[in-house]
Amino acid sequence: MLTSKNRSYLKGLANNIEAITYIGKEGITDGFLKQLDEALEAREIVKVSIQKNSILDTKKAANEIAKLTGSEFVQAIGRKFVLYRKSKNNPKIDLPN
Repeated sequence: MLTSKNRSYLKGLANNIEAITYIGKEGITDGFLKQLDEALEAREIVKVSIQKNSILDTKKAANEIAKLTGSEFVQAIGRKFVLYRKSKNNPKIDLPN
């Protein structure tokens, strides 16, 4: 569970990254989840963009995806959201206490 201090720190990190995964009209697919899982393991923090042709609600989709991937929802702005999950093999982000 992220504290408000952790969440604030991660929001600052997310400011400088581009979305690397996208959700299209197909919605949340197994392929998307696999790609996102690999990205979370490699980067720990990932920004996801929901395409305009998708009918998904950003916050609902973000919370559902966080549950499915075992990650933490950090923030949602517009049609983008940020997820965080500490890497099992190669942790890079040191969260503040």
